[in-house]
Amino acid sequence: MKYFLTSLSFIFLISSLINGQDTKSDWTNLFDGKTFTGWKKLAGSAEYSIGNGIITGITVPNTPNTFLVTEKEYEDFILELEVLIEDTTSNSGIQFRSHFDPAGNNGKGKVFGYQYELDPSSRRWTGGLYDEGRRDWLYPLMLHPAGQNAYKHGVFNKVKIECIGSNIKTWVNNIPAAYIVDTVDRKGFIALQVHSISRPDMAGRKIHWKNIRIKTSGLKPSAFPRDVYVMNAIPNNLSAFEKSNGWTLLFDGKTSKGWIGAYKDHFPEKGWEIKDGTLKVLSSEGKESTNGGDIVTKEKFSAFDLSFEFKLTAGANSGVKYFVTLNENNQGSAIGLEYQLLDDTLHPDAKMGREGNRTLASLYDLIKAQKTSRFIKHPGEWNTGRIIVYPNNHVEHYLNGIKVLEYERGSQAYRDLVAISKYKVWSNFGEAKKGHILLQDHGNEVSFRSIKIRRLK
Repeated sequence: MKYFLTSLSFIFLISSLINGQDTKSDWTNLFDGKTFTGWKKLAGSAEYSIGNGIITGITVPNTPNTFLVTEKEYEDFILELEVLIEDTTSNSGIQFRSHFDPAGNNGKGKVFGYQYELDPSSRRWTGGLYDEGRRDWLYPLMLHPAGQNAYKHGVFNKVKIECIGSNIKTWVNNIPAAYIVDTVDRKGFIALQVHSISRPDMAGRKIHWKNIRIKTSGLKPSAFPRDVYVMNAIPNNLSAFEKSNGWTLLFDGKTSKGWIGAYKDHFPEKGWEIKDGTLKVLSSEGKESTNGGDIVTKEKFSAFDLSFEFKLTAGANSGVKYFVTLNENNQGSAIGLEYQLLDDTLHPDAKMGREGNRTLASLYDLIKAQKTSRFIKHPGEWNTGRIIVYPNNHVEHYLNGIKVLEYERGSQAYRDLVAISKYKVWSNFGEAKKGHILLQDHGNEVSFRSIKIRRLK
């Protein structure tokens, strides 16, 4: 009988290896189910208790965010655990590669670093990535709608976080959620958050964690959907995953390769500067296309996913245009559908047009972008714009991970808007089968980088 059991164990081990399953020895439990050994509380005074192999966090009033933190730091790992939030108002999160500043928050201490979002509200951003105490949202889950329905309220949900080098991925109940490439933090502690509360009647809200385990060796990247958008924070960089899924850089960070002046056969001799990884249009006191003029891609595109970073100067005006044909031979900026780039606070164009349709991230002179101030970076800071044109002519604009508008190119509703806009003088405006991507010279200094595109089929 002993020989029979040993043989069965050997067969199970071989089967696990063949099928790629984890053996028990691959994982380390971070919570022993009974005590807080290996953990400590930081930054706030919310309560944590243990019962039936579960850690429970309990909200208390008049305290900042509270964290139960591992005493050990971790670099590359796969973290798994289960979490249950009792109500839909107690937002929470799981910190990783995070740190503590004892002098922060007026001496109460501040935790900062990557956070896996736990969001039971109707927003449905559980699995999104946030930078606690520092950069705010890195990957709002609006960037991956397919992951927004994975969280289930009222039951334990499985959390998975994979950190390998600069690649960070998340899952909710085994459904892929967020993917970023970032180099700000390579190691740090893991923590369970009890969020501060805004009202006394919210005291006593509970969140529960269990089965917390980590794997730190023999790590292999887990598969992710090919069409997922990767928020790559390394300037002018494409990860191996992005390259394999069809993304290409339109700006290499060093040269003007792939770009020429609008209505020209070469890149402008003046008015544009390439330096320190940025492509910058220089100021000419707000005079449209009188210095270097617009620049366009040599290639034309039809259906695509375009992402770009831009940095405005105070009062600046510019734009990213698409489906530019250069057939109009007009004076000034070339004609095309325009993702507006504007300092809404200082530039007068924000108050012109109709109902705000000339403000930042709008479809210029046609559709207003629906924005909130939290997701707008001020002049001098980098913003991320994104334009998706699907093969069926559905179009979406994003600003810093938030979808701000959508429309159907060529629809009757679209044509009705064109008919009451400045574009009504051009036949079939914006309806070309393909066109160039354009960066506008509107006479103000604006910088660009990390311009990447993927053709859609």
